[in-house]
Amino acid sequence: MTEMALVERIPALLRERTFRRYWTGQTVSLAGDQISLIAIPLAAVLVLGADAAEMGLLKTAELLPALLLNLPIGAWADRQASRRRAMIVADLGRAALVLSLPVAYALDALTLGQLYAVAFGIGALTVLFEVCNVTLFVALVPTERYVQANALVNGSRSMAWLAGPGVGGLLVQFLTAPFALVADALTYLVSAGYLSRVKPVEPPPAPVTKGHFTEGLRWVVRERSMRALFAAAGTVQFFNLMFHTLFVLYATTELGIGAGLLGLVLAAGAVGGLLGAAWSGAIVRRIGIGGSIVAGFLGFTLPLLLIPLAGGPLPLVVGVLFVAEFLSCVGVMMVDISVGSFQMAAIPDAVRARVMGAFRTLNHGFRPLGALAGGLLGTALGLRPTLWIATAGAVLAVLWLLPSPVPKMRELPVRDGESVPVG
Repeated sequence: MTEMALVERIPALLRERTFRRYWTGQTVSLAGDQISLIAIPLAAVLVLGADAAEMGLLKTAELLPALLLNLPIGAWADRQASRRRAMIVADLGRAALVLSLPVAYALDALTLGQLYAVAFGIGALTVLFEVCNVTLFVALVPTERYVQANALVNGSRSMAWLAGPGVGGLLVQFLTAPFALVADALTYLVSAGYLSRVKPVEPPPAPVTKGHFTEGLRWVVRERSMRALFAAAGTVQFFNLMFHTLFVLYATTELGIGAGLLGLVLAAGAVGGLLGAAWSGAIVRRIGIGGSIVAGFLGFTLPLLLIPLAGGPLPLVVGVLFVAEFLSCVGVMMVDISVGSFQMAAIPDAVRARVMGAFRTLNHGFRPLGALAGGLLGTALGLRPTLWIATAGAVLAVLWLLPSPVPKMRELPVRDGESVPVG
């Protein structure tokens, strides 16, 4: 194959220097996130001897910022002239927080209190980064390339899911958990470095007016398509967290699957996510953006019905779980890419951060409710009946979309009433 032919096989966006820098920074940062997801809990358990209650507090400290801060940070971000600068500050802040852990460990001063504070701080700065990231993305990518760009970023996310936990585990094994976090801190510094070399023309800051804080929510309520997407996403989040709260317990106690096999099942999901990201552009071109959103919701939720259905010999059970995880993660990527592209095209620049802050608040708000419901119903009804409720409820989320304008949309919307071809 000639050099020219090889170049032509590279996605067009990656041949553009500005987007390539942005994507590289995102890819490195996503890989680092997976290291911290395993290294910080292991530091709590292996170094500080945390018990179940203390691990619960650590997880709460990690998740709480997403529930509490998305709306106020979204309102703040819409008033800023440079969201890119805020993202760089967030990266540098996360690097400093992560580096504080190995430093404290080396000085024999690491405590659970510091872990809680670092987890909360990283969560808060991640909210800032992600809310601003949406505005930077639309400043970098033309509307007709949203699907391709989202596919590239989500492909990186799937690669991080696939490789990150294994790499993180090896780093913890050879370096100890606190020192493994140095690698995570370096990824934030790399991300900040690439962002400093990306200088798009960002939308102007929104003026501060009466009702500024709630304008994002009010815009969603007025827009039929976005209102349906919010309702469908919230329903899926609730039932999916109900499912995930019980899945590991169900797989190990009722299906008899060991930790190693369960890890391979979850790895099959990551491979499915990679393929979903690769196929998404072709699917959107074939059935349109609205059809892809509906197909993604069904592709994500329908395969999980196989899991409470699983039974029989162990090879058959493992095979069913492989298929369910693989197909579901293909659907997850279709949802993330098609819904993300639709939102970026439909939301006005002036309220973009506030709308995305509201969306993220909704998603994170339903997660603890779903987890709580899963635990209560699992205790009252048993694991398998609760998994039937969780998986069936998630499938029914698509009913929010069917009466809305979403399924009929072939192309991405633009705010002047026209539409943009996607691919």
